[in-house]
Amino acid sequence: MRVVFFGSPPFALPVFARLLDGAHRPLALVTPPDRPRGRGQKLEPSALVELARARGVPVLQPASPHTPEFLAELRALAPDVLVVASYGVIMKEELLALAPFGALNVHASLLPRHRGASPIQAAILAGDATTGVCVQRMVKALDEGDVLCSAERPIGSEETAGELLGALAPLGGEVLVDALDLLAAGKAVFTPQDGARATYARKLKKEHGRLDFARPAAELARLIRALHPWPTARCLDPKGRELSILRARVHGGSPGGGAAERLGQPGELLAHPGDGLCIACGEGALDVLEVTPVGKRPMAAAEFQRGARFAPGSRFTSLPPGTPSTAAPAAP
Repeated sequence: MRVVFFGSPPFALPVFARLLDGAHRPLALVTPPDRPRGRGQKLEPSALVELARARGVPVLQPASPHTPEFLAELRALAPDVLVVASYGVIMKEELLALAPFGALNVHASLLPRHRGASPIQAAILAGDATTGVCVQRMVKALDEGDVLCSAERPIGSEETAGELLGALAPLGGEVLVDALDLLAAGKAVFTPQDGARATYARKLKKEHGRLDFARPAAELARLIRALHPWPTARCLDPKGRELSILRARVHGGSPGGGAAERLGQPGELLAHPGDGLCIACGEGALDVLEVTPVGKRPMAAAEFQRGARFAPGSRFTSLPPGTPSTAAPAAP
């Protein structure tokens, strides 16, 4: 198949790499323009662009993929199908219809569950036991296209969004190759989605990382996993300093469950063996395992507490709504 690949890292990188090593080598990579990176904020190519150039694949980086000039450039490549993996731009009908087989999207959920921008995080937040990837035919409506191929994968009980993405992206590459093989052989069968079962995953923003200790510990443990590595779950420590919580589990229970009783006032630091952090929630408590204090490196919560020496009864609190974060975690 003559394929033009649209995508951006990190999810698209393993998918693109898998195509490079198979029978459906991309004619070109289409990806957003280079962005400023690092402390110097210099324009630098992404890992996806670097891989394409290293493997001799032309790189196209239009500010918009819908200009007449870019559409003409794309038609000149005469693709059979367009493939999209986390491109980040809503594609209009003229672009979707440019290739004879249309456009296929590699989506990191089992549609129709978790349509939208953050399906990996949504699956963890919902407490799903399994998730997966699917290849769907792209249509104008959000993630409503018929599904060609899919593959399922369990979600680890303490798996973070970053770790789950790292597993789903290579799986997406394998499923995409299967889909293209079916198209090439004339054996593709597309299955309509059941719209009555659809759920939607909103686009994540930094403010979604505010920890509210009045909520059950099981919910907060999932939130912490879902927002790692970006935008991270955050609160204020007893001295009013912002603290990112990277890893935590429900105290005295499984990572996704635990006792429902209240063990202290929400946000209260509880006394417990060792020198780590156990924080009371609306139901149960969180054993905090790893944190990032503002301006410092990630560290074990026990190491942080040895330096901070917060007394039992000290209170961790939520960031006020609308408070700009002083932390600067890297976006995925």
